[in-house]
Amino acid sequence: MEPLRSLILAAAGNDVVRRLVSRAPGTRRIVDRFVAGEDVDAALAAVRLLAADGRYATLDYLGEDIVERADAEHTVKAYLRLLDALGAQGLTDRAEVSVKLSALGLRIDERLALDCAGQICEAAERHGTTVTIDMEDHTTTDVTLRLVADLRRRWPSVGAVLQSYLHRTEADAARLAAEGSRVRLCKGAYAEPPEVAYQHGHDVDLSYVRCANRLLAGSGYPMFATHDPRLVAVLRERTRWYGREQGGYEYQMLYGVRPDEQRRLAAEGETVRVYVPFGEQWYGYLMRRLAERPANVAFFLRALASRS
Repeated sequence: MEPLRSLILAAAGNDVVRRLVSRAPGTRRIVDRFVAGEDVDAALAAVRLLAADGRYATLDYLGEDIVERADAEHTVKAYLRLLDALGAQGLTDRAEVSVKLSALGLRIDERLALDCAGQICEAAERHGTTVTIDMEDHTTTDVTLRLVADLRRRWPSVGAVLQSYLHRTEADAARLAAEGSRVRLCKGAYAEPPEVAYQHGHDVDLSYVRCANRLLAGSGYPMFATHDPRLVAVLRERTRWYGREQGGYEYQMLYGVRPDEQRRLAAEGETVRVYVPFGEQWYGYLMRRLAERPANVAFFLRALASRS
C-alpha cells in the first residue's frame, strides 16, 4: 500500500485533483464521515455527541499553508468565535482546540504566526481550556517546536505534537517529556523523504513504541494518537508498566475512525479525545486520512462510485 499512499498524498497538493474530487457526486458522503461540518454550530454538536458517552474533543478549524495575512486573521477570528461558543455553552471542560501554524501565517512570517497563536491561547485560557499546536511536514518541525516553546513561557499547558515516522522524534520525545508538558504522539500523515522519515509501516510502529516509552518515562502528559489495535494493546501494557494511572495520559482518535473502539476505551475508564475537524477547507485533511488506512480508500472509492 506504500505506493498508493504516496499517490494519495501527492494528490493532496494537486488543484486539478482537488476540483475533480470536490465535484464527484459521492464526495459528500465521505466528507461527512471525517469532517463534523462547516461551521461552529456543527463543531459544538459534535462535542455534545462525544460528551454524551464520555469522550472528549480537540477541535480543528480546517485550513493550512495560507499566504495572505487576511486569511491568518480570518482563522484567528474563527477560533475566537469557537472558544466563545464553547465557553457560553459550558463545553470547555469537554473540548480544547488544535491549531496549525501554517493556517496562522507561518509561511508569511514567524512573528505573525506566533502573535496569532498567542491570541488563541489567551482566549483558551480565559475560557478555561487548552490549545495544542499541530505538527505539519518535516520542514516546519524545528520552527513549530520553537514557537511552542515560546508560547509555553506564558501558557505552559500548550500542547506539542510529535510524529513517529521522523527519525528525530525519539530524541524530541525525551526532551519534551517534562513536568507539565502535554505531547501528542502520532505516526505522521505527510509524504516525507527517506532522509528524514521511515518509509515502512513496521519501522514507524517500532519508532512509535520507542517514543511512547520516552514520554511515559518522563513526567509530562502523553496523548497517544493512534487507531492501530496492536499499538493500543502495547500502550495499555506500557502505561501499566510505567505505573501510569488512568487520567495520567490519554488516547486520541480521529472523528469518524473506529468510533466503537473510542467508546469501548472510554467505557473502560480511559480518557479518549477525538480530533474533530470542521470548516470548508477539508480537501487536504481528507486526502491525508485516506492515505493512512487502506479501509478509508475503499470507503472513498465506493462513495465516489455511488450516485445516491
